[in-house]
Amino acid sequence: MRIEELHSVYFIGIGGIGMSALAQYFHARGIAVYGYDRVRNANVERIEALGIPVVYSDSADSIQCDFLDVELSRALVIYTPAVPSTNEILGFFKLRGYLIQKRSEALEKVTEGTKTIAVAGTHGKTTTSAMIAHLLNFCEVNCNAFLGGVATNFESNFLLKDDADYTVVEADEFDRSFLRLKPHIGIVTSVDADHLDIYEGEDAVHDAFRQFADRINPEGLALIRCGIEFNLKGRQQVYGLDRKDLDITATNIRAVDGNYAFQVWENGVSLGEIETSFPGHHNVENALAAIGVARFLEIGWDKIKAGIAQFKGVKRRFETHIKRENRVYIDDYAHHPREIDACVGSVKELYPDKRITGVFQPHLYSRTRDFADDFATSLEALNELLLMEIYPAREEPIDGVDSSMLFNKIRMVNKKLCEREDVIDEVLRLNPEVLLTMGAGDIDKMVAPLKDAINKKDE
Repeated sequence: MRIEELHSVYFIGIGGIGMSALAQYFHARGIAVYGYDRVRNANVERIEALGIPVVYSDSADSIQCDFLDVELSRALVIYTPAVPSTNEILGFFKLRGYLIQKRSEALEKVTEGTKTIAVAGTHGKTTTSAMIAHLLNFCEVNCNAFLGGVATNFESNFLLKDDADYTVVEADEFDRSFLRLKPHIGIVTSVDADHLDIYEGEDAVHDAFRQFADRINPEGLALIRCGIEFNLKGRQQVYGLDRKDLDITATNIRAVDGNYAFQVWENGVSLGEIETSFPGHHNVENALAAIGVARFLEIGWDKIKAGIAQFKGVKRRFETHIKRENRVYIDDYAHHPREIDACVGSVKELYPDKRITGVFQPHLYSRTRDFADDFATSLEALNELLLMEIYPAREEPIDGVDSSMLFNKIRMVNKKLCEREDVIDEVLRLNPEVLLTMGAGDIDKMVAPLKDAINKKDE
C-alpha cells in the first residue's frame, strides 16, 4: 500500500516511544490516526494534544467508530511486537482482514525516498541518533527523525522536514526489527547480550547485528565502535577512545566544570578540541559517531563543534533535575548492567567525593534472571541502594525471579528492598548527596514527586 492512498491508521500500543513517533508522522501527512494503549503516559499525552483519539480498553467495542467506517482498502493497522498475541483489538482486526503491519514494517515504508541513517546498538542508540538528528538540523541538512527518546532540543521524539534528504532512525534489535531497514549510513554503538527472551544467546545477538551491518549500503558508510568485529563490504570506519590508529578517536578526555572536553582526531589528524554538556566516556563515543556521520556528509568542523556544544541531550538519559552544592538528582533510563556501569561511572567521575544513593527498578523478569549476577555487581558500585520490584512490561512472572532474588546477590551493607509507595520517604530519610534513579519501567513517574519532595525538604 502507498502512503498517499491511506485514509486512516490505527496504532495498537500507540504510547510506545517508537509507535508515537510513527503516529505523529502519519498525522503530519494528513492521515487520520487512532490508537489504543494499556496506560496513559507522557507519549500518549503528546499524541492526544494533537487531537488523536486514544482508548485504554482492550476491547473490540472500544475501537473508534470513525476508523471502522473507513474503506478496508484505505486502512492500515500498526502494532508493536510488545503487544501480546492475546490482544483483543489485534485479534478483531486480523479476523476482519485488515492490512496489519509491525512497527518495523511501517518504519521501513516511511523511510523510502530518503537516505536512512540507522543507529543500532544494545546501548547508546537513542542518544547517538538524537545527537545526529540535532547536528544535521543545526547544520541545515534537511532530515526527518524517528527517535527512541524525547530529544531536549526538539522536545520531541519526531522530526519532519519538507524535502528531507535523510531520515535518522533508531534501529531496534528487539524482535530483530532492525533487519527490515536499508541504511545508507549505519552505526553500531555496542553489541552486548540482551533480549535473551528473543535471542538464543550472545552469539545470536552478535549475528543479528552482523546481519544489520551487512545491510548498510556499500556506497554509504558503516561506523562501527572499536572492539566490534564485522567483515563488511564497502566503506567502514572504526571509532573509539584513546587510539590514534582509529578512523575517528578522542583523546585527553576530562571533566571541566561539569562538562566534558576532549580532542578529536580523524585518520591521525587533529580536528580540534570540543566541549559537551553531557558526561561520560560512553557519550564521548556517541559524539564521535555523530561527528563521523557529519564528516561523511562533508559538514565543516566549526559547524560540527558548535552543533555538538548545543546538544542538550535526551529525556531520561542522564537527565539532571537538581544541581546544587549540597544536592544533585539525576534520572537515567539505565536498565542493563552495562548501562548502569556507564551511568554510575559518570556520576562518580563528576562527583568523586559525594555519597551516591541509587533507586533501581529492574525491567523484565527475563532480563533480571539472565543478568542477575551482572546487575548485582553493577549496583554494588553505589554507596546506598533502594531496590524496587521488577517492572514486568510485556512479560508474565517467572517462578523464582523477583527483586528479592536479585537483592540477595548484592554484596553491600546499605541496601533495602523498597515498595513503590515507600520510595520518597526512604529517600528523604537517607538524605542523599547525589540521588540517582534508574530503570526503563514506570519509575519515570516518580521523578517529579521525588524532585518536589527533595526541594521542599531543602527549603
